[in-house]
Amino acid sequence: IHRIREKGDRVKKHHVVHVNSTHYGGGVAEMLLSITLLMNDLGIMTGWRVIRGIPDFFTITKKMHNALQGGPFHMTKHKKQIYEQVVFENAARTHLHAHDYVVIHDPQPLPMIEHYTRKGTWIWRCHLDLSNPHKELWNYLRDFINKYDAAIFTIPEYSQKLHIPEFFFLPAIDPFSLKNSDLTEEEMQDRLKHYNIPTDLPIVVQVSRFDRWKDPAGVIEACRIARKKADFTLVLLGNAAADDPEGTEVYEELTEKKDERTLVIPHGDDTALVNTLQRKAHVVIQKSTREGFGLTVTEAMWKGTPVIGGRVGGIPRQIDDGVNGFLVSSVEECADKIVTILGDDELRKSMGAKAREKVKENFLLTRLLEEYLDLFIKYSKD
Repeated sequence: IHRIREKGDRVKKHHVVHVNSTHYGGGVAEMLLSITLLMNDLGIMTGWRVIRGIPDFFTITKKMHNALQGGPFHMTKHKKQIYEQVVFENAARTHLHAHDYVVIHDPQPLPMIEHYTRKGTWIWRCHLDLSNPHKELWNYLRDFINKYDAAIFTIPEYSQKLHIPEFFFLPAIDPFSLKNSDLTEEEMQDRLKHYNIPTDLPIVVQVSRFDRWKDPAGVIEACRIARKKADFTLVLLGNAAADDPEGTEVYEELTEKKDERTLVIPHGDDTALVNTLQRKAHVVIQKSTREGFGLTVTEAMWKGTPVIGGRVGGIPRQIDDGVNGFLVSSVEECADKIVTILGDDELRKSMGAKAREKVKENFLLTRLLEEYLDLFIKYSKD
């Protein structure tokens, strides 16, 4: 803390602003919620702006999001016009000229840099899995990115060899947020009772946005296989981010698969429920097929719960396979590891303890805050 405050003093009273596309639903919004407060606590005048747009804009940017993570995308002149026009409108009513540091998050507000005479340093922070981006789309977006002073990606594997400096920041959690702070047994039982979640059998949980990249259908299938050898209740808890028009569609598909032991709960914004389930779960699953970095993985690990995660993106940076959780590449592997953890209470407790220690040493918000401070100091004009 002393070191962080010393660094904060070097950029004290500077103006910082973060810009993204939603104030809730997903890891980016959650990190901004806390890190902007910490920056202000250091005396750095830090704001947070959220862009607005018509439904077509968010449909297009969701398709861009998917394409940057390896999905298909049909680039058209009309899509470019909508994308650039909505960003221009946001730039017209969002005054960023005088800030010392502007941090633009992800593709949605990316072209804003085109509409300002800049005073300070502009940084693009991409939270997506860029290991295999759609080539035509990336070439289009790269022209905007190269106008920035620097870019931040999650891990070096996402590097795109830009004409600007690239940095790599692993995300982090706020251990004192309502989602991550300690709960009493009474508080947890209240949440479970409120949502009619049975506790007579072990609980297996996935907490994530209703997003196909999180592979909730694969989780249900893995649990169907695992139930041949173990009894448990599966809870899929999620929500749809404000900038994700596909979320409702995915939720409706999942509700068709639910039964008395497979619960699909659309109240992922109930932080006490998220906290409770991650603590009460015998195992948490994040079987993503693409994942820049799984904050829900870190959240569960912080609570001493072992996680079965997809062997993709940033998840292997969090889970040490066979030590504090398991990494899997298929539905069958996932099912096998569910049975393994449910069948060995000592292994489950040992993995959970090691998982919490991994988060304590690597993924708390103070580390991420210090990385931002180092970057601001590097580009400070004072």
